[in-house]
Amino acid sequence: MRKTVGKTDRALRGVLAIGAVVGSGVVGFSSAWGIVLLVVAAIMVVTGASGYCPAYSLTGISTCGTDKPESGHSGVPHLHRRAA
Repeated sequence: MRKTVGKTDRALRGVLAIGAVVGSGVVGFSSAWGIVLLVVAAIMVVTGASGYCPAYSLTGISTCGTDKPESGHSGVPHLHRRAA
């Protein structure tokens, strides 16, 4: 699997995971919203730890900053589409 999640994105996913766990505790871990938040937290932890996001791969996005945008392409730095 090719890494698609950069350092800043990984850190943000960690913060979001912590927030989702705290939010789950606030609404109740066994409530429907609590379970949804725990699933979101798990997804954020797994994708952040592995550096791979399936949604990014499907859309061709990479926040790693290792790919160079095609010439003439004026994309947002560190958030650009990979060549298909």
